[in-house]
Amino acid sequence: MEEITKQVSEISVSLDMLWVLIAAAMVMFMQPGFAMVEAGFTRAKNTANILMKNFLDFSVGSLMFWLIGFSIMFGTDLGGFIGMPDLFFSGSYGNDVDYAILIFQTVFAATAATIVSGAVAERTEFKAYILASFFITAVIYPISGHWVWGGGWLSELGFHDFAGSTVVHSVGGWLGLVATAIIGPRLGKYNGKRKAIPGHSLTIGALGVFILWFGWFGFNPGSQLAASGLDNISAVAAIFVTTNLSAAAGTVTAMTISWIRYKRPSLGLSLNGALAGLVAITAGCDIVSPGGAVIIGIVAGFVLIFGVEMLDNLKIDDPVGAVSVHGFSGAVGTIMVGLLATEGGLFYGGGASLLGVQTLGVVVVAAWALSLGFILFRGIKATIGLRVPKRVEEEGLDIYEHGETAYDNLV
Repeated sequence: MEEITKQVSEISVSLDMLWVLIAAAMVMFMQPGFAMVEAGFTRAKNTANILMKNFLDFSVGSLMFWLIGFSIMFGTDLGGFIGMPDLFFSGSYGNDVDYAILIFQTVFAATAATIVSGAVAERTEFKAYILASFFITAVIYPISGHWVWGGGWLSELGFHDFAGSTVVHSVGGWLGLVATAIIGPRLGKYNGKRKAIPGHSLTIGALGVFILWFGWFGFNPGSQLAASGLDNISAVAAIFVTTNLSAAAGTVTAMTISWIRYKRPSLGLSLNGALAGLVAITAGCDIVSPGGAVIIGIVAGFVLIFGVEMLDNLKIDDPVGAVSVHGFSGAVGTIMVGLLATEGGLFYGGGASLLGVQTLGVVVVAAWALSLGFILFRGIKATIGLRVPKRVEEEGLDIYEHGETAYDNLV
């Protein structure tokens, strides 16, 4: 009997690990999704640069998270603020289960870093971006992540962010906001009046969004970290449903608003509406109902449209809508957990306690990312430089930064 129990336990652990590894692979596949969205929504002359940044920030992020980031985020808690640093994933780490968690969390860290790429697209020095990616995955992301997922002070208060609306997406969005504000708009964007600078391929952008939507089925359900047993697999299935419904609602809402407001159903805004819905549901995908997920997606669609307008009015140039999609929608989705959580939510008779904690968490993480991002990008600007010269920006970053182009006909 003891032997049978042991075998059953081993099978359960193996199934859980397998699910985490499959989910990690799906989240890693989001990286080319981000690359396609950013490339499609920007001009052809900068495509190789966009692809290179996405390729390198995943590589740099993987190395830095293994080197130090994971331990800062998940190491032994030091006063609720930071985990005990432990170089090269050594010390108490290193067993098979820990390796599964390491790779799963690594792909999350890379996601936070790559969000910044889109916000500062088409005018950023490649070396500056890689340096920023280095610090984001080694320090900025892991510390605030520890507060929520590593046993830090926000988790002690009951802050709920199941898969990272705030931990991952808002951190990337706020860093993107401060970076694009410091670097300034692209040439010609706000000369007298606002000028639309269309991306070179909505086809590529749409493919990227579909890839991201698929990858999110690893991002959110994978955060259950288990698939053995009826309770776990039922939870995974429910998260699939809430994730999908919020994305669909975000798409339809953004399309409808753009149709009414701009007299045309915009594909670009609809694509970002899907991403806004996905980002917003990520915090509460495990504890909201399907109806609640639709409400969150609808709100995210509104936030996306009017967030883009607000930034444009402020002359903050975000070529792919990264700040609105990840920063604004991530914040709103996290706060709405306090309203729509089926246990503890205000609309379900839970009072305002959870809503207050969710709001507090959103505010302090935003303050952390914005302040550290300001120091980081101001420091880069003052030292190695943040923006490419005018001629490089006008003629395209591909040739000047990389000596090659994504399209031969541009040479």
